[in-house]
Amino acid sequence: MSVPAAPPGQPKKAATAAWIGSALEYYDFFIYGSAAALIFPTVFFAESDPATATLLSLATFGVAYAARPVGALFLGHYGDRLGRKKIMVFTLILMGVSTFLIGCLPTYDQVGTLAPVLLVLCRVLQGISAAGEQASANSMTLEHAPSQRRGFFTSFTLSGTQGGQLLATLVFIPIAALPEDQLLSWGWRVPFWMSIAVAVVGYVIRRTLDETPAFTQQTESEGVAKLPLAILMREHWADVLRVIAGALVASVSTIFTVWALAYGTSESVGLSRSSMLWVGALANLVALAAIPLWATLSDRIGRRPVFLIGAAGSAVMMFVYLWAISTGAYPLILTLGIVTFGVVYSAANGIWPSFYGEMFSTRVRLSGMAIGTQIGFAIAGFAVTFAAQIAGPDGDDWFAVALFTSALCIPPVIAALTARETHKIPTELLGTRTPNEKNDRERVAA
Repeated sequence: MSVPAAPPGQPKKAATAAWIGSALEYYDFFIYGSAAALIFPTVFFAESDPATATLLSLATFGVAYAARPVGALFLGHYGDRLGRKKIMVFTLILMGVSTFLIGCLPTYDQVGTLAPVLLVLCRVLQGISAAGEQASANSMTLEHAPSQRRGFFTSFTLSGTQGGQLLATLVFIPIAALPEDQLLSWGWRVPFWMSIAVAVVGYVIRRTLDETPAFTQQTESEGVAKLPLAILMREHWADVLRVIAGALVASVSTIFTVWALAYGTSESVGLSRSSMLWVGALANLVALAAIPLWATLSDRIGRRPVFLIGAAGSAVMMFVYLWAISTGAYPLILTLGIVTFGVVYSAANGIWPSFYGEMFSTRVRLSGMAIGTQIGFAIAGFAVTFAAQIAGPDGDDWFAVALFTSALCIPPVIAALTARETHKIPTELLGTRTPNEKNDRERVAA
C-alpha cells in the first residue's frame, strides 16, 4: 500500500520546522562548546592548573554525548509509539530550558564544587534533548518529503545544525572580545539566555505541524509497535551497527569546533579568539550552501558515493587543516578550514539524515536513527577529551590528533560500503524485509 502524499505545503513546513528546531538545538549545543574551550576552565574549574582545567571543561562537553544514548532509548521508543511531532516539541522545550539555566549558574568562586556539578547536570539535560531532536526532525521531514527528493528535504535538519552553529559562533565573537573581567563575570552568560527567543519561535511552528502520512498510515493499518526496540534489534540490528559506525564521522565536527579552537588560541599558536571563531563562522556559512547541494546530488546518484566523499575526504583534510593551524598562517587556516568543514565534511554531514533514515521501516525509524546516531555521537563527543590527552602536555601535538580523527573516519567508510543504496526506493518500501523485497527493489530501479 502506497503512502498518501503529504498535504500541499507540509513538506516545506516540516523542513522549516526541522531547520529552526535544529538551529536552536545546536546553537545551544555549540555555545556550550565555545564556552567549554574559552570560558569554563576559568569559571567552573578555577582550582585546577590551566591544562587540567581545560581537560575537565572539555570533558563536560563530552558528558552530554554520554547522556544521548540513554535519551535515544527513551525518546526513540515514544517517538515510534506517539509520533514524531510530540517528540519534536518536547526536545525543543527541554533544550531551551536547560540552556537558559546554564546561563544562570553560580561560578566556582561563588559556591565551590557545586558549580561544576550543576553544570554537568544541565549538560546532561542538553544531551537527552539532542538525542531525540535530530531523529524526530529527520523522520518528520523524510516521511513528509516526495520520494525522489528525500535527500534534499531531510538535509534541512543539518542545514539547521550548521545555522545554529554559525549563530553560536557569531554571538561569541563580540562576547569573546569583551574585557576579561566582563567576559568572565556576565558576558559569557548572554548567549545562553538568548536561546529562549529562538525556542519560542520554534515551539509556535512545531505546534502547527501535521503528523507524517507514513506514521498516520502505519498507525491506522497495522498499529504502532508496543516495543519498537525489540523489533529494531530483531530485524534491523545490522543497520543499527552501520549507523553507529557512520555516526563516528561527527568526530570531525567536534574536533574542528572545539579542540582546534582551543589549539589555535593556545600559547603555542597564539591566535586570537575572534580570529579562530571567524574560521568556524565562515566555514558554517559555506556549509549552509554546500549541504543542500550535496543532498540534491545524492537524490540523483545515490547516498553512498556522496557519503564516502565526505567521510574519506575529511580523513585527509583534517591533517591539512590542523597542520595549517600549527603554522599560524591565518589566511591558510581560514581557507583550509572552509574547505575542510564547509565543503568536504558537508558531503557526509548533509546526507546522513536520508542515508540513515532510509535504512529503517516507519514503525522503528525514529528508534533506529536515535539509538544508532547517539551511540556513535557519544563516541565522537568524547573525541575532544581524548584529543586533549593525546596532544601531549603542551597540547600542541596536532599530528597525533589528526591521525586519531582520521582513524575515526574509517568505520563510516566501511558502513557506507556495506550499506544498501536506497535513494530510488519508495518511502513505503524502505526498510522492508519481505520475501518480495528483491523484486520490489528491482521493479523500482527499473
